[in-house]
Amino acid sequence: MNRIFWTNPAISDLDAIHEYISRDSEIYADLVLSDIFDSVDRLITYPESGRMVPELNDKNVREIIVGNYRIMYENQSNSLKILTILYAARLFPNN
Repeated sequence: MNRIFWTNPAISDLDAIHEYISRDSEIYADLVLSDIFDSVDRLITYPESGRMVPELNDKNVREIIVGNYRIMYENQSNSLKILTILYAARLFPNN
């Protein structure tokens, strides 16, 4: 059974996403986060269901797309580490 660990940057991303969307609609912000959590929870059963992050070329770093967001995670033995959540229209950082 895989366990999910959220990194501090990923938690900060969730907070920022919710804060940004809730400026227009608190209900929609809650729904977006709910969709993100539901999709991440499915990774427990299907950890390799995400694609490899094209910019990294690392078979252990994968991503799932939820709405307008790229949820990047590292598939480790018996655990998944949620690394970051990026708005899909943003460029991937080059560092």
